[in-house]
Amino acid sequence: MKREYYNTDRDGFYGAYYSAPKHSDRGVILMLGDRIDDLMVKTGVKWLHKKGCNVMAMSSESKDYSYHDYPIESYEKAIAVMRSKGNVKFGIIGASTTAMAALAAASFIPELTLTVALSPSDFIMEGFYRDGLDGARERPGNNESTLSYKGESLPYLPFAYRHPEYWRKLSEEAKRRGDMAAARDMFDLSEQLCPLTEDMKIKVERIKGKLVLVGAQDDSLWDTCRYIDRMTERLRSKPHECRVAKLTYEYGSHFVFPQSMLEIVLPFGSSFLLRFAFKTLKDHPKECRQTRIDIDRRLSRIIRNW
Repeated sequence: MKREYYNTDRDGFYGAYYSAPKHSDRGVILMLGDRIDDLMVKTGVKWLHKKGCNVMAMSSESKDYSYHDYPIESYEKAIAVMRSKGNVKFGIIGASTTAMAALAAASFIPELTLTVALSPSDFIMEGFYRDGLDGARERPGNNESTLSYKGESLPYLPFAYRHPEYWRKLSEEAKRRGDMAAARDMFDLSEQLCPLTEDMKIKVERIKGKLVLVGAQDDSLWDTCRYIDRMTERLRSKPHECRVAKLTYEYGSHFVFPQSMLEIVLPFGSSFLLRFAFKTLKDHPKECRQTRIDIDRRLSRIIRNW
């Protein structure tokens, strides 16, 4: 696929712009995978191209997928570039950690009128590194948030564990659950040790346009359905302009991606191969697949109507 690259030193953000095959004035910021041109990103780009959207893929510029004090201004600069290319509507899609980033960005940037958060949290997480220090695959940041704005770290929920205990505890939980990754116990404990304060919470009431929150109860990374419920309750209690679509399911795992998106990269046996990622995908393959099919149908309709 043809793409144009952008880097922080020259452009103020790190990204790759993928023009849709057919002319479109709708541009979507997409944050999937660890980089801006890996297989998962290209799969998401193809899926969005089929929906008639241009795509700006963005990620942390760190090669090890560390995520700390990522500036919200990066999204503002990306939107300016997308506008210069003829886009007049702007959306943002994130999954997992970047679902949180998508929500936070949309709460600061009113030009974003479509926000899709797959397995999000409703609070800003602590920053983290994946630099292999002391053999740990991941470790907490050094008093750093995942996100910053105007040079200041956004207030965040501290992790319950510090290095090196952090990675040992996450590894133990993943092994116990039978998943490739798990941190639900850690996030629950984090809130017990440090109850959420208002400044840590994402101000979803400031989001404009369409807001789509997607999650499954069997998510082993964190209790995303509880977080989604808290966001919708927050919207009920505060004035807001966004129209929210709450897509929550009993089964689906942390990977609540549209089925047809996965079939682009795994045209044969996608459901079978996913079973090796999370135990629930092995124990409830039909239910998880039906979840992805329903997400595909509903999210495709939302994007078409945007």
